[in-house]
This record gives sequence, C-alpha cells and structure tokens, in this order.
Amino acid sequence: MSGHAGIPVGVHVVFERGDEVLLMRRAGTGFFDGLYSLPGGHVEAGESILAAAARECAEELAVGVEAAQLHMLGVVHRLSDTNRVDFFVRAAQWTGTARIAEPHKCDALGWYRRDALPPAMVPYVAAALAAGAGPWVLELGWA
Repeated sequence: MSGHAGIPVGVHVVFERGDEVLLMRRAGTGFFDGLYSLPGGHVEAGESILAAAARECAEELAVGVEAAQLHMLGVVHRLSDTNRVDFFVRAAQWTGTARIAEPHKCDALGWYRRDALPPAMVPYVAAALAAGAGPWVLELGWA
C-alpha cells in the first residue's frame, strides 16, 4: 500500500445542438443543488472515464452514447471539499431524446446558448465551458 488517499474522479458530458449546450439543474443531491451543470457523475471503481460518461448519460438522460463517440475536451483539477479531478468530454452523437431520467437528482433540463448560459451555474462547469473546444487543463481553487 502506498498510503496515498485516492482522488475522487468525475466526468461531465457536453451535448451540443448548434450553438446550444444541454444543461441540467441539480436538485436533491446536497451538492450544488439549484445550480445548472452538465450531465455526468463519479467514475466508479474499475470503470474507464468514457464508460462512466456513457453510463451517466443513460442513467441521467435516458440517451444512448457509445464510448467511441465521446471526445476529450479537457480536465479540471480543483480544490473543493477535497482534491478532485473532473474530465470533460463531448458527445459527437447519441440516440434518443434527452429527458430527466432521475427526477430525484435533477429538476430542470434544457438547451442554452453558449452566450446566454444561466447565471446559476456550477462554477467549475462554467469555467470548463468557457475554456472552449480543448484540449485544456484548468486548476481551480488552489490559490
């Protein structure tokens, strides 16, 4: 054993429709509730980043996304309640129509123009969306 604590890893998926991006408003989770974010969640033990992204899209939006149709945009290394790493990927294509599939975790879903995002955004997600097409690495909250 190395004695090093693991760092929580998350993945977030950018769905684009023209100049719009799909956002969800978090609710009932105790983590950034009331703020808009991208679909996504934690990478589980033994799961790749892209497999986690595809799983989260199915769970949260009821859409099908193939891991091969996900493209890396960037990484956010942030200091939050703990040291965290979040990967951001773009869905090149998907099947189905996005809907709120976990109403106990999300109370709104909609397409927003990139130049008119809701003011109530999860801060590190807003920074990632502002970073552009990538590749990029952001370090947030460290000083």
